[in-house]
Amino acid sequence: MALHLRGTLLPAGAVGELWILGDRITFERPSVEAETVADGGFLLPGLVDVHTHPGAAPQDQERWDPDAFAEQITAHRDAGTTALRFPGLLGEIPDALRDAPDMPRMITAGRWLAWAGLSKNADFHTITDDLVTAAVAEAKAHDGWCKLMGDWDYEADPVPYDILRAVTDAVHAEGGRVAAHCQSAQGVLNAARAGVDSIEHGMGMPEECVELMAGHGAAYVPTLTPFARRAPQVKDNPRGRLWREGHRIMIRRVREAHDAGVTVLAGTDSAPFGNVATEVEHLIAAGLPADVAVGAASWVARDFLGLPGLVEGGLADVTVYDADPRLEPGVLRHPRRIVLRGRVLR
Repeated sequence: MALHLRGTLLPAGAVGELWILGDRITFERPSVEAETVADGGFLLPGLVDVHTHPGAAPQDQERWDPDAFAEQITAHRDAGTTALRFPGLLGEIPDALRDAPDMPRMITAGRWLAWAGLSKNADFHTITDDLVTAAVAEAKAHDGWCKLMGDWDYEADPVPYDILRAVTDAVHAEGGRVAAHCQSAQGVLNAARAGVDSIEHGMGMPEECVELMAGHGAAYVPTLTPFARRAPQVKDNPRGRLWREGHRIMIRRVREAHDAGVTVLAGTDSAPFGNVATEVEHLIAAGLPADVAVGAASWVARDFLGLPGLVEGGLADVTVYDADPRLEPGVLRHPRRIVLRGRVLR
């Protein structure tokens, strides 16, 4: 049996109807019987969190726990988040979960890769002298993505530009993409010049990086949610003041990046899982138009990850809301209906 949904289709904003056959969307009425599962409301391509790291053991945040992973991606799903990108995981996704018809679509970049020249005080990094070979291997093994640490400690030098450029060129030559963690001014600048595909966080981002990112087609994933939550707890010392200034710079660069044509995407980075609606609100507070911020967690993010939205032949991930999230972003926390992989979950 097919599924039938009627309502205001986003981002177009026109009232329409669609049908779901298996895991695909069609706008042509099928010949088979169809069950109407949504009549009215606002139909949104399923939400996306493009930067989340589930799977850490509750009592040991640097140990992989498949049970915690399953619980945390379920929290994402129950909030209407139907696709997830993991720019760094502590372990491998169990096949049973990756293939489960009631679990979000998953795109992983494998483990965090850290050049041996960076400081080594984070056990969850994979330390390597040959960042190029490691990055290509991770991208081939993990959905076409790899995750680099462009920098780490505030006191340590970032990965040099020539190494980042060699990594990016090699991964691109294999058809892959590069996500780069960057928090220092020089770290962000090196990554932007090297042409990575997404810059994660971007604390301390120099203004010139915005045009570089626009020129390379790089996306910006500021992950404002954990920074905003932590801000009141930051100590008034040199590192704390540097952190606060980095947070302020991130907020400024969000609107500047959008205005320059850079794709800004929504990622939450940490617990609570299933909280991408909060990131959307932070993006709006940073100056993004509400429709752009919602798209950053839905149709724009899906397009960036190669996941078709509400188009003919698109993937059958749809969330339905009682109000227009472009006008009332808080409604993203309360999906009336969740359809994932063609199955009604709520």
